[in-house]
Amino acid sequence: MGTFGIWHWLIVLAIVLILFGKGKISGLMGDLGSGIRAFKKGMSEETSTDGEAGQVADKKAEHA
Repeated sequence: MGTFGIWHWLIVLAIVLILFGKGKISGLMGDLGSGIRAFKKGMSEETSTDGEAGQVADKKAEHA
């Protein structure tokens, strides 16, 4: 009684499809995917920028 059966999940899926429609769900998943890619790109750019800033600081410290 505490677990959901296949019929419960089918009803939930039908309600979600009725409310959002097929096009909106695929659009949301595409937006989610592009957001994740942008986040990963931003994280990799931040890491490379931090590395370059550290190298510049090290060179300034060597010359001082």
